[in-house]
Amino acid sequence: MNWFIIKNIDTIDSPALVIYKERVQENICLLKGMVNENVDHLRPHVKTNKIAEVCSMMMEAGIIKFKCATIAEAEMLAMLKAPDVLLSYQPVGPKVNRLAALVKKYPATRFSCVIDNIHTAEHLSKVFTEKKLLLDVFIDLNTGMNRTGILPTHATQLFEAANLLSSIKVIGLHAYDGHIRDTDVNFRKHNVDNGFSKILILAATIEAITQKSLKIVAGGSPTFPIYAERSDVECSPGTFIFWDWGYKNGMPDEPFDYAALVITRVISIIDENTITTDLGHKSVAAENPFPRVHFLNAPEATPIAQSEEHLVAKVADSSLYKIGDVLYGVPVHICPTVALYESAIVIENNSAVAEWKVIARDRKITV
Repeated sequence: MNWFIIKNIDTIDSPALVIYKERVQENICLLKGMVNENVDHLRPHVKTNKIAEVCSMMMEAGIIKFKCATIAEAEMLAMLKAPDVLLSYQPVGPKVNRLAALVKKYPATRFSCVIDNIHTAEHLSKVFTEKKLLLDVFIDLNTGMNRTGILPTHATQLFEAANLLSSIKVIGLHAYDGHIRDTDVNFRKHNVDNGFSKILILAATIEAITQKSLKIVAGGSPTFPIYAERSDVECSPGTFIFWDWGYKNGMPDEPFDYAALVITRVISIIDENTITTDLGHKSVAAENPFPRVHFLNAPEATPIAQSEEHLVAKVADSSLYKIGDVLYGVPVHICPTVALYESAIVIENNSAVAEWKVIARDRKITV
């Protein structure tokens, strides 16, 4: 029996997100193996899974430091009593007050966030001083992603200014190099090392001023294997936990395997070469061009059109399909796919055994 086949599939309504528990455990083991079981170098990003039970599995494996992108994700981790949580998204406006409320509500968790400008640092300092709270911060660096962050050559000045503020403390540097996606691992390593050299220069400059070492949090799933070879970096892959078609084929050197699929059913047969499933925009990440999903048990099915509730696919012979047939799909991008579902069906020993709430897909849990 193929590993992805579900024995009691008739109990699962479609479309649905299914998580293979054994595969999640295998991916966690592979992650730990890539840092020689030294979990102190791991700070996984939870934006991919957004599920408390999945994060608990990582904590049971000894991982205690995490990264997240939203206040809800941070609260999910705090509810699990995760010891160390980095909000790798610069809080602005009301989010600063929400972060302060989070720090106050969950004292067992050490929270931190990133900054890339003095205005945010001053706002954080003002709010946390008023509330008599303390907050660790990381300087967010732009090493080529050109999305957020300050250029490393300008960061010393930001550090010196932020270091004078009350109630916040700069403890490290953060860099996400999601633009580095070379399939050839040697090219990828060259580009990672080129960007990281600027981080090392900056860290040395700041450490000479303070006489204290800085933490460095860097990378994502594509660059994780390169950073895993360094002893001075906390690595923060996220997609590894479920993996997807994009990374499986774009990063062939990484050992992770699919642990989450989308289940869809054939709902209409249009002609001898065309079928329609119920996997619309609302059910699988739709930001990529076609194909946005690949079907493990129908590899010849080629998606050609999609709307909110429908996905139309070309097949060699539609007579091989019947209404109600189940297709097991691997999303090209799993992270935003997970966020489309309120809950996920848990598969263990090829059977649906439980349902996990995707709790952090919500904008707000309590704070």
